[in-house]
Amino acid sequence: MAEEKNLGKILVTGGAGYIGSVITEALVSRGREPVVLDNLMQGHRAAVVPGVSLVDADLQDYSALERLFAQHQIEAVIHLAALSVVGDSVAQALHYYRENVGGLLSLLEAMHRADVKQIVFSSTAAVYGQPQQFPITEECPAKPINPYGWTKLIGEQILTDCHAAYGLNFVSLRYFNVAGATESFGEAHHPETHLIPRVLEAALGQRRHLEVYGTDYDTPDGTCIRDYIDVRDLAEAHILAVDETRRRCAIYNLGSYSGYSVREVVNNAERITGRRVPCVESPRRAGDPPRLLASHEKISAELGWQPRGGLEEMIASAWAWRQRHPNGYPSR
Repeated sequence: MAEEKNLGKILVTGGAGYIGSVITEALVSRGREPVVLDNLMQGHRAAVVPGVSLVDADLQDYSALERLFAQHQIEAVIHLAALSVVGDSVAQALHYYRENVGGLLSLLEAMHRADVKQIVFSSTAAVYGQPQQFPITEECPAKPINPYGWTKLIGEQILTDCHAAYGLNFVSLRYFNVAGATESFGEAHHPETHLIPRVLEAALGQRRHLEVYGTDYDTPDGTCIRDYIDVRDLAEAHILAVDETRRRCAIYNLGSYSGYSVREVVNNAERITGRRVPCVESPRRAGDPPRLLASHEKISAELGWQPRGGLEEMIASAWAWRQRHPNGYPSR
């Protein structure tokens, strides 16, 4: 820890969002000094860890990026800021490419000029499209089926090219579903698109019912099975990845190696909250595969990372946070 205190700061783009707030909190707890960059379109001022510098600016405001790198001794970047709703990416393809790819290019240009050569990139399981192999490994073909997935795969290619051209080291983390909360920070999107917070909203009566998309899949209970990872485990993976960027480049899946169906999530939530979750069966959504399960063998073998939080822990921590913050964060 004494050695870490002599290191430079960690820039966290999107650090006022759900995942960013938990990562920033974990960095502070380990004696690191994060700096948050967020335009607060999706993030919240109240989600920034007290005492951490917040730069309220857009990634494509290049002059703001230049000032940030000039004012702070940045050692490495954790790049989370991005648009991430799959359906919206199909309807607003140009917007997604402009924000996700354009924002990354602007950030990398500023990093290059400031001679910052370490970045952890928030990628996604969407780069795999509809995989034919389970569990999904990093060797599975990357074949996105929506613009969101393509923006992340293109981002990984840009980082690969920047490594060859400029010596930039990157670790790309391909997430599956993220859930859970810490005592201080949790998930609050408007509108909410993720399953577990939607389930909890239904339990609280903030949502009339939960729509279950498809009940006739080839799974034990007919509903889709998805891999979930605790946001606290995700934060740990990012911190390990920052250290790895001092040495080399890598791509890792972040999943639990096990999966839970929609009905399992609902049943666990009802047991934990002691409340009924009203559900309405709806038709399948186009492009939803029956199962998505990830292998974490590579990151476990190379970085020693292991997911610790199971479904019950994720739902319980998210429920505890939601009860303390029934309406999410205060308005921006």
